[in-house]
Amino acid sequence: MFDKNKIYLFKIVFFRALSLVLLFILPLVACPVSGQVVQKKNLRPSDYSLWGQLLIDKVSPDEKWVSYKMEYPNGKDTLFLRNARNLKTFSFSSGANSLFTKDNFFIVRRDKELEIIDPQTGKKESIFGADNYIYSDQANLLLISIREENNAYRLEIKIPLGRTLLEVHDIGHFSLSPDGSKIIYAVHSNGKNSVFLADAAKISTSKWLSNSSDLKYESFSWQKDAKAVAFYGKSKNGKISSIFLYTLADGKLIEFDPGKQSSFPADFSISDEALNPIIISDNLEKVFFTIRGNKKTEPDNEGSNVEIWNANDKWVYTQEQSYGKFETGKKRCFWQTDLGNFTQITSPELPHVMLTRDHQYAVLSNPKQYEPQFEESAGPRDYYILNLQTNEKSAFLIKQQSNLQGMYSSPTGRYISYFRDMNWWIYDLVRKTHTNITSKIGVSFYGKVNLLAADYAYGNPGWTTDENEILLYDQFDLWAVRVDGSASRRLTKGRESKIRFRLQLRSYNSSSSKNSVYDYPLNGRFDLNDELFLRAVGDDGKTGCFSWRKDKGVKPIIYGDSLIDDISFGNKKQNIFCIEQRFDLPPQLIFKEKSAQLKTIFKSNPHASKYNWGKSELVRFQNSKKQDLKGILYYPANYDPAKKYPMIVHIYEIQSFDLHRYSNPTFSVESGYNPTLFACEGYFVFSPDIIHEKGSVGPSTLDCVLSGTNKIIDMDIIDPKKIGIMGHSFGGYETVFIINHTDMFATAIGSGAIVDLTRRFLTLGANTRKPEMWRFGSGGWRLGTKTPFSERPDFDRNSPLESIENLQVPLLMWCGKEDTQVDPFQSMEYYLALRRLGKKCIFLQYPKEGHTLLDPINQKDLCTRILQWYSYYLKDEKNAEWIAKGTI
Repeated sequence: MFDKNKIYLFKIVFFRALSLVLLFILPLVACPVSGQVVQKKNLRPSDYSLWGQLLIDKVSPDEKWVSYKMEYPNGKDTLFLRNARNLKTFSFSSGANSLFTKDNFFIVRRDKELEIIDPQTGKKESIFGADNYIYSDQANLLLISIREENNAYRLEIKIPLGRTLLEVHDIGHFSLSPDGSKIIYAVHSNGKNSVFLADAAKISTSKWLSNSSDLKYESFSWQKDAKAVAFYGKSKNGKISSIFLYTLADGKLIEFDPGKQSSFPADFSISDEALNPIIISDNLEKVFFTIRGNKKTEPDNEGSNVEIWNANDKWVYTQEQSYGKFETGKKRCFWQTDLGNFTQITSPELPHVMLTRDHQYAVLSNPKQYEPQFEESAGPRDYYILNLQTNEKSAFLIKQQSNLQGMYSSPTGRYISYFRDMNWWIYDLVRKTHTNITSKIGVSFYGKVNLLAADYAYGNPGWTTDENEILLYDQFDLWAVRVDGSASRRLTKGRESKIRFRLQLRSYNSSSSKNSVYDYPLNGRFDLNDELFLRAVGDDGKTGCFSWRKDKGVKPIIYGDSLIDDISFGNKKQNIFCIEQRFDLPPQLIFKEKSAQLKTIFKSNPHASKYNWGKSELVRFQNSKKQDLKGILYYPANYDPAKKYPMIVHIYEIQSFDLHRYSNPTFSVESGYNPTLFACEGYFVFSPDIIHEKGSVGPSTLDCVLSGTNKIIDMDIIDPKKIGIMGHSFGGYETVFIINHTDMFATAIGSGAIVDLTRRFLTLGANTRKPEMWRFGSGGWRLGTKTPFSERPDFDRNSPLESIENLQVPLLMWCGKEDTQVDPFQSMEYYLALRRLGKKCIFLQYPKEGHTLLDPINQKDLCTRILQWYSYYLKDEKNAEWIAKGTI
């Protein structure tokens, strides 16, 4: 018989065990089956270090492989190599300076180790001590500089993952020709220096160009078609004593010795600077270089370092010291190789130059000519054309604005494009004619381009290959316009759909081409018979990539409700790689074959799905003048429609382009603003666009911000009594102005702010080295020619200091104590005024910091205090003693 007590005890144990199973274990098993969502976590500061930043690195020539990097705040960055189809992956900690070979081998540098891998087979090779390397695509050769034990270097030339073809010890500078077919290198041995030229196809034999010289050879510069190479010869004291030119067709080496040139200016020497390279003309007849004065300016009075600031100087003293001194500063010159002549192109009277791209003409100007003036760019100037063959000079533009993005030389050098009187013009150097090419099109080619700046040309990305047409942007579209103005065609149809198209895509495995010649930029050359790729940005926040063909027009490749950027491709241009992100979607690497669907090949920060997160939404509103505006509304994490939330309004000027940008949760924020942190702390965040009205920037900012904020209040999702506002720099100015003219906001944070416009007008910019008056013309405050002396009421009406007595809410201010962008005394002045008036204010100054904070310790301190400030005033969490002590 069974013991009744034991049976009773067994029943108790059994049912308790069953209860545990039903209560705890079964739900865990049943969750996936029933579809129950696993509870997400709230984000905490201890979690922030998990997040990294995704960057595309390179794309293989066959477009099957892509390298990308994950960067982390702790510096433990990793470079990955992944197959886009089967997702086979390799990783390289601290990998950098990578490229793909023509055979799709991958080369990456890790500290002093160079690693080569065939990703298809996994075969690897490591080369230790590598200091620098170059790859020849044409010859499939790798040139590696390797540091040896005696601190000398050897050059190793090898086939990637193959045999070494040549080793050269005691190597100095070396260079590969633009077409990859020739190698030039310098050798220092037994106290003597030599230069050798090798054919990449016959690497075992090298030609002596210069042998057993006391000169040290450096700075090899190739003619663009590899027809010639030039380099400096330096004496033992480091001074450049000669320039050499070697022409490959005839095998001749010729020398330019400035000491033998009677026209070479005294007290000048050849300058070896990265920004002043040697340039060889297409016809090999000219070698352009830079000289610089040796003589130092002596003080006016012996032993005194007095600065003399003359009121009638064209530039103020600091500008003159930094950018002036045209008499002793750099001069552009050329050596005429067939005649041996030396010619100086620029002069103290005309110190700036743009070479036409055929090197036959120089465009000269003087930025001081119409100074003093008070606009953002250098002043208007007269432009002269100098014929470098005949030395004839003539004026071709009078009092032309000098924005460098508004003047370009065409690829053959025949035409010069420029922007004037709100139109694009073409100057024909052969016919010597000016043609307005856009006045009859009926579309504006200028408008809002840069923040806090006047309207300007939308842009001129380049020319067609036959040079019969120039490519231009209007607000939305890409145009091709005949250089004689006789015809134009709109290549895209963005205006109808409000999509802005731009030629802004890059081939990540191609070598970067030079984009400037001396003082002016270069633009591109496009074959309109080929397919073009265009970046697209819609007025509704959608972004992506389109293709264009002359017979089909534009066709979307990738386009949608997210931020799609870093768009890249390989040599074939058949497959697209890009990064896609949204505010609630961590950046992910996307692969798109033309005939296939989108494929996500890597997701960064996958742990983000475990946390409560917010979302972003585009909000449209109108200001009091019925102007259409947009703004970003960020929702709090784990949003509950039944609740009313506090809100933070963040302001600057135009911010809606950041609608889909993902923000890592981090304290490493230079300005203290991170919408992700606010959303995860339970705030709505609103970033309205602002239209600044000429002459009334302060009042128009107030109008736009109040209109946008009222739009959010009408949505009935926030507590209208718990709204804060913040801004930095110009946004700091806007913030402190707004809170003096409304009671809408419960508190504010204004940082790096400009509060006294008259003082700002009379401030010398520490960064620009010139008076800050330019910011009041067509710059941020849009006051035109007005000054505090002629129209003081306009300055006072827009100045927060003049309305400071109206402030009724607590204000937190901060600045870097060594700010060179905005004088820290602006913040100190406002703090002292608030203190004298008995207003609630706390002012934070960060020593050894500039306009934004760079020290991670200070960044964390600032972010923490900002969160505490808003918790104190928008959540009534009165637990920050430093706030209570400073504001009660």
